[in-house]
Amino acid sequence: MGGFLFTSGQIALDPATGVIVGTTTAEQTEQIMKNLIAVLEAAGCSVDDIVKTTCFIADMADFAEFNEVYGKYITSAPARSCVAAKALPKGALAEVEIIAKLK
Repeated sequence: MGGFLFTSGQIALDPATGVIVGTTTAEQTEQIMKNLIAVLEAAGCSVDDIVKTTCFIADMADFAEFNEVYGKYITSAPARSCVAAKALPKGALAEVEIIAKLK
């Protein structure tokens, strides 16, 4: 859309099985980031092309755990919103959606 890639929110699903990967926020965030990277690569982009993320966390007490993993993957410091969500699909602990600039 207009030179940008908008993704749906990604939770920690194994693409092959559709099952949630991980039981902690950190483990689930690792899978979320792998899923997002796959979407970006399919569109010819990388994490450096991300301009905005929206992050949902089931429990803000887990923010530091989430942020540590998030920061390993997204280092370009795009704009970010992070909110607590009462419930996420399939009982997920976190969800991330992105907007990236297409090349």
